[in-house]
Amino acid sequence: MTADAFVRMDRMYRHQRHIYDLTRKYYLFGRDDLIRTLDPPPGARILEIGCGTGRNLVALARRYPDAHLFGLDASGEMLKSAATTVAAAGLEARVRLARGLAQDFDSQAGFGEPGGFDVVVLSYVLSMIPDWPGAVRRAIELARPEGLVAVVDFDDQRGWPGWFRKGLQAWLARFHVTPQPEAVGHFAALAEAGLGHLRIDRVLGGYAYRLRFRTAPLTGT
Repeated sequence: MTADAFVRMDRMYRHQRHIYDLTRKYYLFGRDDLIRTLDPPPGARILEIGCGTGRNLVALARRYPDAHLFGLDASGEMLKSAATTVAAAGLEARVRLARGLAQDFDSQAGFGEPGGFDVVVLSYVLSMIPDWPGAVRRAIELARPEGLVAVVDFDDQRGWPGWFRKGLQAWLARFHVTPQPEAVGHFAALAEAGLGHLRIDRVLGGYAYRLRFRTAPLTGT
């Protein structure tokens, strides 16, 4: 299953990776606002799940110059672009890359060290993962206690006309993207269960959602 997923992702992005950033900037809204509002602690360890071309990693490194950055992606083709992007920005010493699936990534195997990230970022990633609840679970596991899981992704476009919603979803389906607005309710249920604290913001009338899930602190026995 893992090998098949890697093959599918590489097939999808073998050519797309060369134009990905140029085209996605027109409809992946809210990414820069998410980065700008993270407010990580000094020397933070920040993991981006689904780092793609490395565009966000470079933006994170520039916004938070003392942070240590880690990028994970399922596509080896995308990681080629990420490595090039990081090198062009002169950030090789601060950014580490690894290949893996969001829902079962082993940080020790991938980065040579355990999890415990101060911030875990998922930018337009959950809508590309069939097992998105598994990806959410693993993101929370990889965050340290009182760490932050920050997500931006497609919402239900409730404030937009029906023809726009249908057109957008048809376009996204061409790239194997399925909006999962129910992810917001999933996070809300996790917060209700005492696993963390949730803040939700809507982007452009429900075009996308942006959320911050602060994981619960460790409790004594």
